[in-house]
Amino acid sequence: MSADWDTPGPGPWASNASSSLGRRIAEPAPAYRTEYQRDRDRIIHCSAFRRLEYKTQVFVNHEGDLFRTRLTHTLEVCQVARTISRALRLHEDLTEAICLAHDLGHTPFGHAGQDALHDCMRSHGGFEHNLQSLRVVDLLEERYADFDGLNLCFETREGILKHCSAANARQLGQLGQRFLDRSHPGLEAQLANLADSIAYNSHDVDDGLRAGLISLEQLEQLEMTGRLLREVRSAYPGLEDRRLVYEMVRRLIGELVADVILTSRAAISTASPESPEAVRTAEHRLIRYSPAMERQQAELKQFLLHQLYRHHRVYRMVAKAQRTLRQLFDTLFEDIGLLPPRQLARTQAMEARHGDHGRARGVADYIAGMTDRFAIDEHERLFNPRRLT
Repeated sequence: MSADWDTPGPGPWASNASSSLGRRIAEPAPAYRTEYQRDRDRIIHCSAFRRLEYKTQVFVNHEGDLFRTRLTHTLEVCQVARTISRALRLHEDLTEAICLAHDLGHTPFGHAGQDALHDCMRSHGGFEHNLQSLRVVDLLEERYADFDGLNLCFETREGILKHCSAANARQLGQLGQRFLDRSHPGLEAQLANLADSIAYNSHDVDDGLRAGLISLEQLEQLEMTGRLLREVRSAYPGLEDRRLVYEMVRRLIGELVADVILTSRAAISTASPESPEAVRTAEHRLIRYSPAMERQQAELKQFLLHQLYRHHRVYRMVAKAQRTLRQLFDTLFEDIGLLPPRQLARTQAMEARHGDHGRARGVADYIAGMTDRFAIDEHERLFNPRRLT
């Protein structure tokens, strides 16, 4: 089969809403939307999605109005993914649903909060934010009369679960099987993963420059950003730094997107998958960077790791955030009577079924759902004697 990139609509390799593996609880088909459009709409309307506005990406939410949050990151991931999805003739509605939901389970304070909560939960099964996102859409959202969670399609839930340990995969049945047999998810899920990396690498460069934690001089030493800065300066001599940064980041995103499209088109054409199932059993993932772009992205990631994420100002924030979440977890686990009534009832029910593991998971669910500001305020309420409520 020769891939036809000019024909509108999803290709045979794309997921198809009419042949979805379905929902955990059967529902009548939507009248004016596809099943994946229904998933997208449910995600946008859920409480966990709204809370992303006040959750950290790199910088704590109250540090400045212009830094990215989990919500703005999510929207940027969607924007990138929709462009690529259309160019690769994937199912755009499914791509969008996965991207909108991929961070619903993230803790306050970004990866610092995730690491702290994982440490607290180490003897109780650990904490994985992808699994927590799945818990949110499968169980924790309480909006519908007929079921807990959002009752999303299998393909959307599969895309949310980007990573999963073997131990947890064994408990997820069909959804976790690909982590055990080393098969691949659908192309829309593969794309959401790459769109995530495109968005956070590019906007972390922007936010790091804005915060003064990295410099243009440092970026000039890297292969990709150095070349782009030289191109912009050559095209626009004397351009002020703020516009220079925007232009460089815009070109960075454009080159990453174009590379994924061209490389993935070639991979799909070579593999010639005639169905979504053929994608899952392909020898390699079909949505990917070229080797040259993979190398340049790895260089940028290493730079951001050492110069931004481990910057002493960020590290101080990380240390405070982790201390805050550990103290919250330890205090609430020791005395679950401190939980609000709804969370207390849920945690007591989980403890009755699973003992300390259920008790810990109930506390983790409560903390993971907090925004940055709420976590700081809850810590203040629990530890400041002057705060009685």
